Amino acid sequence: TASSDEDKTTAKKTAKPKEAKAPKESKAPKVPKEPKPRAPRKPAAGRKTQAAKSLKDSEASVLAGMERKKLDNDYRAKIGGIQTDCPEETGAEESGTSGSSQAGLGVKKEEVDAEDFTFDEPCLKKQKTSAACMGKPTNLPSSEAQSLRNELNMNWDLIEVLSHLTCVERWVCANIIMLLREENTVPFMVRYRKDMINHMDADAVRDVQMVYEELCSLAKRTQSVVQTLKKDGVLTAELEQNLRSCRSADELDHVYSPYKKGSKLTKARRAKALGLEDAASALMNTPHTLDLRAWIKPGTEGLSSVEEVATGVEHILADMMAKDPETLTYVKTLCEKSFVSIQSSVSKSALKEKEQAKPVQGHKTKAGPEQNKNKDIDKFQLYFDFTCNIQRIQPHQTLAINRGESLKILTVKVNIPDRVKSDFTRWCINNRWRPKTFAKEELHAIIRNAVEDSYKRLILPFLTRSYRTKLTSAAEKESIAMFVRNLRQRLLVCPVRGCVIMGVDPGFRHGCKLAILSPTSQILHTDVVYLHNSNQQREAEKLRHLMTKYSCNRVVIGNGTACRETESFFADLISRRYFHPLDVSYCITNEAGASIYSVSPEAVQEMPDLDPNLRSAVSIGRRVQDPLAELVKIDPKHIGIGTYQHDVSAGALKTALDGVVQECVSFVGVDINICSEILMRHVAGLNAGRARSITEWREQHGPFINREQLKLVKGMGPKSYQQCAGFIRINPQTLSSVRSSSNQAPEVPEKPAAKKGKGKTGVNVSTSFNPLDQTCIHPESYHVAQRYSTHKHTRTLEQQPTPLAKELARTLDTTPETLKLIIDGLTQPPGFDIRQNFGQADFKRGVVSMSDLRVGAVLTGRVDNTALFGAFVDIGVGRAGLIHKSNITLDKLPVSQRRRSLALGPGERVEVRVLNVDLQRGRIGLDLIRVLQ
Repeated sequence: TASSDEDKTTAKKTAKPKEAKAPKESKAPKVPKEPKPRAPRKPAAGRKTQAAKSLKDSEASVLAGMERKKLDNDYRAKIGGIQTDCPEETGAEESGTSGSSQAGLGVKKEEVDAEDFTFDEPCLKKQKTSAACMGKPTNLPSSEAQSLRNELNMNWDLIEVLSHLTCVERWVCANIIMLLREENTVPFMVRYRKDMINHMDADAVRDVQMVYEELCSLAKRTQSVVQTLKKDGVLTAELEQNLRSCRSADELDHVYSPYKKGSKLTKARRAKALGLEDAASALMNTPHTLDLRAWIKPGTEGLSSVEEVATGVEHILADMMAKDPETLTYVKTLCEKSFVSIQSSVSKSALKEKEQAKPVQGHKTKAGPEQNKNKDIDKFQLYFDFTCNIQRIQPHQTLAINRGESLKILTVKVNIPDRVKSDFTRWCINNRWRPKTFAKEELHAIIRNAVEDSYKRLILPFLTRSYRTKLTSAAEKESIAMFVRNLRQRLLVCPVRGCVIMGVDPGFRHGCKLAILSPTSQILHTDVVYLHNSNQQREAEKLRHLMTKYSCNRVVIGNGTACRETESFFADLISRRYFHPLDVSYCITNEAGASIYSVSPEAVQEMPDLDPNLRSAVSIGRRVQDPLAELVKIDPKHIGIGTYQHDVSAGALKTALDGVVQECVSFVGVDINICSEILMRHVAGLNAGRARSITEWREQHGPFINREQLKLVKGMGPKSYQQCAGFIRINPQTLSSVRSSSNQAPEVPEKPAAKKGKGKTGVNVSTSFNPLDQTCIHPESYHVAQRYSTHKHTRTLEQQPTPLAKELARTLDTTPETLKLIIDGLTQPPGFDIRQNFGQADFKRGVVSMSDLRVGAVLTGRVDNTALFGAFVDIGVGRAGLIHKSNITLDKLPVSQRRRSLALGPGERVEVRVLNVDLQRGRIGLDLIRVLQ
């Protein structure tokens, strides 16, 4: 809509000045050991930036909404039919970024050209707002904070470290921790606790949540390590302090690994066992009193000569240096200022295998494991001699190198310049590890040797591990963020409503499976036709009969085997007006996961009497009719999105994808009286058990008349009800149709008997319909909505927006964010769906083959998938073309998408130019001309 476009423009204008601000120095935690910086997950692309708006802009959009529909005292009669949430309040599901969560970091300005620009580069986030928390607590309650400290029992402050690692302001981190500990879901926080989380979007909140959980996990593991070492009798007060000061799993492993059971006794521990720890201490503190000859014990290994004593002291000092926080911080600082690179090369074993796999002249080779292995080796050709600055390497390159290394095709090493070693050695000898008093030359030699040994044997491997871990972690986060963005855009594709659709699962030998679906996705007819044999005319007549009988003019073809041939068949019939008078068109849809779903328990329960092959055709058709409702039935990993799926943490990927499914389902909202149990599971606050209980309650008592009746459902406690209520709709039209179809009065007990179960007692609820149950307004704000609708300034708010909006929020004892949500909820047009702002499936009537493409041809297409190295675009020729990331430059993107964290996402329409066509390999290179709005 025009108004929402204006809002987006306003948001961008508002966000810009914030980005220029530099962070205050005091924000960084004052700690002796520098935590490893974390690259915050960048938000997804192609979504609105409502969260970036300031309070003034928020109120301005409120007035824009009021101009669309004026309210008066009898508002109850005027808000019928509102079914879904307001678009402006769905910043988390539509907007991949919140201005407030992105702006404010003093990021170095750098020129961005075609080679440098990459839409997958992470951008730092910083919350820049007033110090006050808009009426909410800026810190955890003292009892809660103390409880948290006692639970963690670490030498650092959780909120301070969390703020530093995520670049989110301290008060926001404190509030998020409090909300998470109170079992609030991310969609609930993003929608109904905006003021507490500083208008952050769902991705940013999930990022903070993930780091918080990692820190809690680290504290738990540290406690376990401490207990283990105590049990083994090797725990000292100093070692415990070092362990409790660790801020990452890497650091903890570095300190703990020498003491692990099964690890051989380290050189330093052997020297300490000989009693040389006092000698090492004397060397650093009172070297003038140290006589190494006094430590000699003839006949004792390790103490039989001055040289052995000196070596033992060196090992102890080397170990101390490698674990000293100040020393590690200094060497990391040196590395940051130097050209540290990662290098990969082909392994000797891979070269040997490749040589062995070469065909002998005159002999044919059979396809087998060896040949497949050879193909795998060839895939890594780019990395056979690859070197890149650690700061510049791209996430997909890191993941590719890791995969090649795990397959033993590549060998990888981190190169740290020699200058780092020389500067580090000089600093250690002259500063940090300089004896406190005069020392003889032979003692200085021991320190020099200890520094050399510590750097080469302990610090260098630690730095290498740290860099590899950090690169892998950042690459995984980028890959998962790409999955999240792609899945969100796939789920929020606009439904195709109001028409009969034929879903087609194409095939050669076993025929094309058909499913004709009603406008409400009911199965009208299923069949199999054999379009690719000698009886094509007979099969065409069968198709015409079915389409005429059911008035079906839309065909959805799955993109699997025989897709292009099936498309050509339909395109030929359409061009000959074979289905006249029906105006038939078709589209191709991604059928990834349809086969897996067709044999799943959910599909068997939903379509028990249907052949699995026909279930696939039903799923393909429903993917276009209502993508969200259909795709939630399939494991997100099987939907065909993202890249490097098997190279990232399976647990982290599942958590992120489940989170975005919950976010999308919640913000779109569900009609509780017709919603499927599978879809209901993904609403914030609900799970499989509660969804089943809601379905059973609906079957026993008839449709829900209001949200309050959810309290009567088994397993629905106060917290669950609070989390889900705002995302559940009671639609009066659905209520009427369900009642009329069932021909029964609702059996709603006014005073139900107490049920067995945890905390479940008799609950009194209303049995009348509440118009506000159709809106995105939460029941906790109903009293504010009632007062607002009768307030004398409701209409005059348009004349004096800013002062009156703030004043009105204070008068109604609420926050401006809640007031805006209420006004948006009351002014939404009936039946509004946030997905209407996203593109629908493209229906067409003709077909173009890859052989028709010419270099330089200009085409339009739709982004099908995005990877860390570019975007794949469906241009209607059976093969997706690739726009390499180097061709996605700032000047080609709309103004609203020119931030690095945005760019192209699945579903966006683009105009492209063909750069090259490789028919043999089936590859198409494209250049982005512009994004079509």
